[in-house]
Amino acid sequence: MAQVKVFALGLALVGASTFTLADNEVEGNGRRIALHPKVAQECSACHVAFWPNFLPTSSWKQVLTTLDKHYGADASLPAADQQEITDWIIANSQELGEAPPGNRITKAFWFTRKHGPRHVRADVWSRPSVKSPANCQACHVDAAKGDFNEHKIRIPG
Repeated sequence: MAQVKVFALGLALVGASTFTLADNEVEGNGRRIALHPKVAQECSACHVAFWPNFLPTSSWKQVLTTLDKHYGADASLPAADQQEITDWIIANSQELGEAPPGNRITKAFWFTRKHGPRHVRADVWSRPSVKSPANCQACHVDAAKGDFNEHKIRIPG
């Protein structure tokens, strides 16, 4: 019986840490890490730059080695830039949780838990002002700064 309780506690802690990591990417001293300038420049050209904690390391490795087929677009980069971005993301990501289907952040367990029908009505995703679950900045007003605090959400009409 004691082993079951320890196992359950362990699972709860892993789950809680995954949700916490998805909310805020912070350094050991509690400060939010700064987004790498090249990540901000290159990724933000098409979508909000996602933080390294949004996917497990293994998913990032797959995403970053297939930029020529990046979710239907060619997001290829010069080799030096791709290596610099890859190195930074890998250094700042963790292998927490399972890789989501298709390595899509919007299919990750933490995302579906926080953005599922209990929290966001299905019609929100098809609004012209939102367009897609991947459009973080539509509702998270400080998404570009890496702040996804649930108390700073504005769901547009």
